[in-house]
Amino acid sequence: MAKDGKKLSDEDRILWSKVALTAVPLKGKIVPNLEEETRAFEQFLATALEGEIVTARAEPKPAQKPRTQTHPFDAQTRDKLSKGKLAISGTVDLHGMTQSEAHSLLLSFLHRAHTAGMRYVLVITGKGASFGSEGALKRAVPNWLSTPAFRALVSSHDAAARHHGGSGALYLRLRRQTQAKP
Repeated sequence: MAKDGKKLSDEDRILWSKVALTAVPLKGKIVPNLEEETRAFEQFLATALEGEIVTARAEPKPAQKPRTQTHPFDAQTRDKLSKGKLAISGTVDLHGMTQSEAHSLLLSFLHRAHTAGMRYVLVITGKGASFGSEGALKRAVPNWLSTPAFRALVSSHDAAARHHGGSGALYLRLRRQTQAKP
């Protein structure tokens, strides 16, 4: 039976029997005779090649890209941030927090910063190089930024300059607030 509790379709059963023929049985086990299913599989392939089987149609692509996609940080903006020519409006330090604490703090910080109209913020995750492993927050925060909750707030992110924390910190560009049209 399939994982969802339904029986396998004929095509799936035939395909599985074809794959099972390539397996090497354990010592002392009897190999079932799958010749009938192999013939059925070959017939199935022949009809598929003739075009009798209808394949699933691809869903049409949306007309516009969703607003929640992130764009890469351009080098010019990153250089301006690292040299102090663009102001960093806010900073949040996630050192010493668990992932759940850091996630909720970062999300609430970004909501407040976005509401306040901030454009660039600095997120300090820490390098987390204890015991020879890379930090959990250092790995997790970029993954969080690709989730829908964060994508609605953050347009791009990049590693910070050395004097801002280097690989243990991230520059974030927040999305502009949309004005309601009258």
